[in-house]
Amino acid sequence: MLDIQLLRSGLQGVTQRLVDRGFVFPAADFEGLEAERKKAQIETQELQARRNQLSKQIGQARAKGEDASAMMSQVNAQADQLKALEQRLADVQRRLNEFLLVIPNVPHASVPVGKSADDNAELRRVGAPRVFDFAVKDHVDVGATLNMLDFETAAKISGSRFSIMTGALARLHRAIAQFMLDVHTREHGYTEVYAPYLVNAASVQGVTSLQKFEGDLFAVARDSDEKLYLIPTAEVPVTNIVRDEIVALGRLPLKFVCHTPCFRSEAGSYGKDTRGMIRQHQFDKVELVQIVRPEQSYERLEELTRHAETILQRLELPYRTVTLCTGDMGFSSAKTYDIEVWLPGQQAYREISSCSNFEAFQARRMQARFRNEKGKVELVHTLNGSGLAVGRTLVAIVENYQRADGGVEIPAALQPYMEGLKAIEPAR
Repeated sequence: MLDIQLLRSGLQGVTQRLVDRGFVFPAADFEGLEAERKKAQIETQELQARRNQLSKQIGQARAKGEDASAMMSQVNAQADQLKALEQRLADVQRRLNEFLLVIPNVPHASVPVGKSADDNAELRRVGAPRVFDFAVKDHVDVGATLNMLDFETAAKISGSRFSIMTGALARLHRAIAQFMLDVHTREHGYTEVYAPYLVNAASVQGVTSLQKFEGDLFAVARDSDEKLYLIPTAEVPVTNIVRDEIVALGRLPLKFVCHTPCFRSEAGSYGKDTRGMIRQHQFDKVELVQIVRPEQSYERLEELTRHAETILQRLELPYRTVTLCTGDMGFSSAKTYDIEVWLPGQQAYREISSCSNFEAFQARRMQARFRNEKGKVELVHTLNGSGLAVGRTLVAIVENYQRADGGVEIPAALQPYMEGLKAIEPAR
């Protein structure tokens, strides 16, 4: 959520930065709500001041033994009026809050201005794509040759955009996640978390806008009015660990890593990536979350991005890192780096991780705070990134390590997790 003080003091600048990201800020609506709030607040404060003055006069009259009944009647008459004004002020504050819940974050000054992914800025490219001496297959065809990747049976069970992996391929999928967790906990200083896969509405609202994105989620009906939502990413439960908390200064930064399945209805992606495992309703991800002091958040964004890149380097997969432009950023992000892995089957770099700094945007929604050296309570900054998407990492390995006979070599870093197995052989 945006800082309302920022809107009050610099509305024009905020409006322009939101235009840069393709969002037209409804300034007239905001100014109307603000005018209503100011009027209600002034009237409330004035009436409170009059009541306080009358109460003081009543006390003085009683001390002198004078009759204060008229003034007391006046105070009592003002009580109902004050209650109505306070309710009116609370209603305006509620509507202001609801207004702010659907406004995206303001891009950081370093974010390039652009309209789409075509305007993203490449930062670095690591590793050269392999040159094959045979016709390259995509992961769907390699999986079929292995007889270990089945979309038809998954569709019979659950519908489109699901998959079944079997045998060594399923084991490789598990090994990838274990490898990522080990690197991040043993080398990068993250604490592993096992988190719920179902969350309440307040948890979703804490990291994004439920009003805007509920259609992208799978909701689980309950007997009560409250819904639970299957998590679209571990970002939701893990970041909410600090919701409504004041974190001790000495505990920062908090660094969490969490492996979960993720569930997305992909309501806004009709017709996109319908082939294979790139965009599915269910997939696994290892998520990195950091809760940090505000002055350290951009340094921590660079660190978190390096941690995600380390996995690709260890797996010897070619990739590039780009800075997302204003028009391609997520709702809550102030700055995002996308890491894109090379997929020979598509002859393209495809996203495998997004690493974002949300500054205080999520923390303000969650009321996630810390107490600084002076004892003042401040909002934390939150960051997260995939470290990495497990299914897409599997896709990248299958395509980059494929052999002419249909087998798949296993990266050296993963062989200890496969009991020394060096390759997955094609079905005979």
